[in-house]
Amino acid sequence: MKYLIQAERLSKSFGQVRAINNVRLGIEQGELFGLIGPDGAGKTTLFRILVTLLCPDEGEAWVNGYHSIRDSRKIRDLIGYMPGRFSLYQDLSVQENLEFYATVFGTTIHENYDMIKEVYRHIEPFRDRLAGRLSGGMKQKLALSCALIHRPSILILDEPTTGVDAVSRKEFWEMLKHIQKEGITILVSTPYMDEAARCDRIALMQKGSILGIDRPDKMPHSGRHPMYCLKSENDLYNLLLKVRKQVPCKTAYLFGNEIHVTLEKEGDRKNAGSIIQSWNDPTLSWEPMHPGIEDYFMELMVESDDG
Repeated sequence: MKYLIQAERLSKSFGQVRAINNVRLGIEQGELFGLIGPDGAGKTTLFRILVTLLCPDEGEAWVNGYHSIRDSRKIRDLIGYMPGRFSLYQDLSVQENLEFYATVFGTTIHENYDMIKEVYRHIEPFRDRLAGRLSGGMKQKLALSCALIHRPSILILDEPTTGVDAVSRKEFWEMLKHIQKEGITILVSTPYMDEAARCDRIALMQKGSILGIDRPDKMPHSGRHPMYCLKSENDLYNLLLKVRKQVPCKTAYLFGNEIHVTLEKEGDRKNAGSIIQSWNDPTLSWEPMHPGIEDYFMELMVESDDG
């Protein structure tokens, strides 16, 4: 196989809902690969197929050359999986949870302590505390320790930082970078666009489909339409409605205290600028800008819906 993890034309439905649709994906050995998309994009379904918890309706997947259906037991020995919902035993202590998962994989905490120490040291002082009484950030670190205790070659993390405070999120990504240096391939999903920049490559996913794959620093420059930033000290929401109604734009969205406007072509700038000037708002500014990953994602989503 060309890639350590490879998916070819994967599709999966639940009743009338198409969770993933014709997904093709390749992840190289040693990569920290991010799957970026909102809730309901299909990230969890794709992960559950890759870790052999679900069978696809169509297509195939391989992990380290093993087929996801025929070789499921071999794949499970290779993977450390951290699901989106905290799934450890809440009535067991931190130490008891870790010992249990080590036993399941035929190892011990002592044998693989060097593998988890950078993560586990944050919660080791609380090893006698019940898992259900841990904070969100501490639960996250315990779950990651349990996923690593058998020294997997691949780590798959489903939205590990959702609901965790900003400091814990930063610490978590620093830990992932350390784990990657150990030679472990990491596949992580997140709805947070700011975490995309921490990955080697990312895939943007929406409505069960992969919209684009590239390095995070290259992806925003793939946008094919000129973008402008509109600012005002007045009501931005009403201004947004005005832009969408009167300006010849492809898209217009609020981003914090700005409105990002995508034009169909560069030649539309003069016409759009004239319309905006006619509103006689002295606080308005209208400047060209370099799109970010969020902007590029929005552009791909619009094109996908149009298609």
